[in-house]
Amino acid sequence: MHRHARVRLGLMLLPPGAWLIVVYLGSLLLFFSNAFWQRDEFTGHIVYDFTLQNFAELAEAPYPEITFRTVLMALAVTLACASGPPRERGEFRLPDLVELTTLDPALTLDIRYATADNFLGRPVYAEARAFLQRAAAEALSRARRRLEPQGFGLRIFDGYRPWSVTKLFWDATPADKREFVADPKQGSRHNRGCAVDLTLFDLATGREVEMPSPYDDFSERASPGYAGGNPEARAHRDLLRAAMAAEGFTVYEHEWWHFDYRDWRSYPIQNIDFAAIRAAD
Repeated sequence: MHRHARVRLGLMLLPPGAWLIVVYLGSLLLFFSNAFWQRDEFTGHIVYDFTLQNFAELAEAPYPEITFRTVLMALAVTLACASGPPRERGEFRLPDLVELTTLDPALTLDIRYATADNFLGRPVYAEARAFLQRAAAEALSRARRRLEPQGFGLRIFDGYRPWSVTKLFWDATPADKREFVADPKQGSRHNRGCAVDLTLFDLATGREVEMPSPYDDFSERASPGYAGGNPEARAHRDLLRAAMAAEGFTVYEHEWWHFDYRDWRSYPIQNIDFAAIRAAD
């Protein structure tokens, strides 16, 4: 017997009460398949946004059946356990993460999140490595070459960041400082392999130059428009911004060190560890 015919026959043999259950569960499935899909205001892509907070708001709605609310709450536990990066709908480029120091050995690293020298005070990366999507990495290399005649190089603090680390940062950051970290419900441009945190260093000495604030500073001095402090430090910041902008990067409004590559919307959110990223060609 054809598979579809067997399914139809099985449904016909259901007792009357079972039909109500089938319809009820089918309605729940339809409800959940649509209730948490929404359009990402930054990318324009449709993302699956399930959180316990969103679910709690739905559960407070005046549903006529207490049994319906009970089923919703039971399903919440299952969905919360399975939650992870936001599920996106849309067309994306195939990810092509490359290791920065392999593509351009003149790029230097200071991967703070592989050490305890960061705002969390503990390592979150197992390896001190940095990756970007190939197009972004090539643009970064061109920015470095722009700066070289002026006696400066680029030192990388962070590049591609697994989504799980973004979630860790969000959970660990006080609510009044969350403009400095990405909302995991939306994902980070770091998660897409199109954001880089970096600074300048002096090619003659190898030392990082002075900037208006340290890396990962949660104060007004971190703003790329901050007008106070040492004029030389502001000149370094502005030089970095100009070199990066010339190659298609935009500075993040709250952090002088954070730059987003222009094509970041074209790449999906990823959550793979550094060790799982294939070697660059």
